[in-house]
Amino acid sequence: MSAEAATQQTQEMQQTKDRIAALQATIAAKPDGVLESFAELHDVPMRVVLNCLPGDQAVFADGARFEEVWSELTTFGPVVFIVHSADGVFETKGSLPPGSSGHGYFNVHGESPISGHIKADRCQAICFVDRPFFGRRSCSVQFVNGNGNIMFKVFIGRDDRRELLPDQVASFEALRARMKQ
Repeated sequence: MSAEAATQQTQEMQQTKDRIAALQATIAAKPDGVLESFAELHDVPMRVVLNCLPGDQAVFADGARFEEVWSELTTFGPVVFIVHSADGVFETKGSLPPGSSGHGYFNVHGESPISGHIKADRCQAICFVDRPFFGRRSCSVQFVNGNGNIMFKVFIGRDDRRELLPDQVASFEALRARMKQ
């Protein structure tokens, strides 16, 4: 490696460290803020934001466990399924139906408004997120692709008073403990 290339590599590493430090400062200043906003502000993939969450707010499992995690989530009852892109946030409430692999997709069909075809083989990590969100506890399972972006998220349901459903919280905590890498 030439001296010029080594200098450039050192500068890039320092820029990355600076970007991570700035991201961590943003999270500390607004611990219940929108994670996607933090990713956009600091020009990093969501995986980097999740990695910067303090303590056990983000617990990872290997993406190879996709079907196992999905299968467990089908037992939770009504959840909120979210796809968040730069162009919008799409939410669907319902129970996750079972799925099966075929034709290159994990196919989801059943008695639920949630259905579709997921490229499960693109899932590199599954993140169990337990953190405050606008002043309330929020628990979700976020499926992360190889680019570090979120494929979709499954949020624990809430009751009429906007409190998390205790049975789902217990199931979430048990699944997170079993899946923790």
